[in-house]
Amino acid sequence: MKAARIVVLGIAIAAGGVAALLAGRSHEPEAPAPQPVQGLETVDVLVAKTDLSRGQVLDPSQIGWQIWPTVAANGNFIRKTARPDAINQFSGAIVRVPIAAGQPIYDPMVVFAKGSGFLAAILPKGMRAVAMDIAPDTDAGGFILPEDHVDVVLTRHDRAQEAANGTEALISTTILKNLRVLAVDQAVEEKGGLKVVLGKTATLEVTPSQAESLALAHLQGGLSLTLRSLIDSKPGAPEAERQQSGTTINLVRFGMGGAGAATAPAPSNH
Repeated sequence: MKAARIVVLGIAIAAGGVAALLAGRSHEPEAPAPQPVQGLETVDVLVAKTDLSRGQVLDPSQIGWQIWPTVAANGNFIRKTARPDAINQFSGAIVRVPIAAGQPIYDPMVVFAKGSGFLAAILPKGMRAVAMDIAPDTDAGGFILPEDHVDVVLTRHDRAQEAANGTEALISTTILKNLRVLAVDQAVEEKGGLKVVLGKTATLEVTPSQAESLALAHLQGGLSLTLRSLIDSKPGAPEAERQQSGTTINLVRFGMGGAGAATAPAPSNH
């Protein structure tokens, strides 16, 4: 009887050991604890809170600080750590180029006029602004807008042709090319969906020598503007001129006392 108990006890102990061994093998090791995620480094940069248009005077409420990833902030951005008083510094500055809401602001985007007028503030060094009288029939039908580029055409009497032929002769010549339009009357930008500016005065950006040429041409005859395409307005764009220097039109007047008149165009290049 004792022997039977010992055998049963031995079997139970052996079974328990096997079960413990199997349980130990089936137990998987715990996964390592996840590493803490490193926070993205950021910096506060100066941005526009609303859309800013060219010529607008900045108010402190229109600009503010915005969190920006440090890796994406280039050297032109205005950082709060470097210029904490930038909002007050930019108060009263004049916007030179359109700035979209949320766009970082660079120093060259604005002009600190310090009491100067807008045109004087945005004119590049060495350039001049010249006002030129225009009419709807001499400025591409009124479709010329600020920031367009134009050519200036002079129409005058050809005295040499008149002396040689005894008839009235007019000649048109492009005297200046690819000039930037700064303003039409007092409009320096499109507002309220305005697509056409019917003005009486166009302000052009010119060099000092071009300003002198315009003043002289004004005394010689009539001036008109021709609108250039965007492609032809780019620096270095090839000229699409088909005329060499000008076209002469002879006007032959006849009839008693000048009562009747007819025009006989005779184009020629000089």
